[in-house]
Amino acid sequence: MTMAAAHSLASHRARDPHDGPQLAAQRLGVRFRNLDLLRLALTHRSYLNEQGVPHVEAVRDSNERLEFLGDAVLGMVTAEFLYRQFPQLPEGMLTAYRTALVRTETLARWARRFGLDEVMYLGRGEMTADGEIRDRILAGAFEAVIAAIYLDRGIRATRTFMRQLLMEDAEQIISAGQATNYKGRLQELVQERLRVTPVYRTLAVSGPAHDRTFTVEVIVRGECLGVGSGSSKRAAQQEAARQALARLAAEGVTDDHERSV
Repeated sequence: MTMAAAHSLASHRARDPHDGPQLAAQRLGVRFRNLDLLRLALTHRSYLNEQGVPHVEAVRDSNERLEFLGDAVLGMVTAEFLYRQFPQLPEGMLTAYRTALVRTETLARWARRFGLDEVMYLGRGEMTADGEIRDRILAGAFEAVIAAIYLDRGIRATRTFMRQLLMEDAEQIISAGQATNYKGRLQELVQERLRVTPVYRTLAVSGPAHDRTFTVEVIVRGECLGVGSGSSKRAAQQEAARQALARLAAEGVTDDHERSV
């Protein structure tokens, strides 16, 4: 979507605020009793601020509270799915699988699958230069939508909705998440071999508020093993951990994943 198209879409939303929730409900395949609840789930605080709503009201009437609830509901439903789907897995592996399933990138991808990026009420300043919505905003909107489904239709409907996604994508997401979870792999390796935990320290933060770049180093026993940069602290930590794993591998210290490749 071009920036011009995004601006046009934002103007359209402002003129007819009922279009978004109705279209979103159709795409989600959920029959809402209260579409205002879904509208709230799709409303980012930046949209309210651009409409001239006072700051306190913007906090009250954005999707932030629903996002908070949805995060908890999503975690519970996903944990229950994994508990039943993988009865032989220990707690540690279940936790790792859940982390892979509810990470920001996964939730943002699901949000785009249902076209939530096309029906959100979002301030223009939150879009990227090419008119895209950032993953963290889409992930938050997806969590808010989960909360809206839970409040409007109950936990059974929420489980049904999420189970379809999890059954379709769980295996692929878990595999990809485990393969690229450099931070988790580094922690397991260092704890197993050295009996210590890696420490991550932010070295620098640069760029405007809407487009930050973080630089992070990972330290083990007082020594820097890797430095990484990314658009979030988590991404920078993952890159630092990847470099640390590469350095340790060059020194002959590898984890089970490296030995199995």
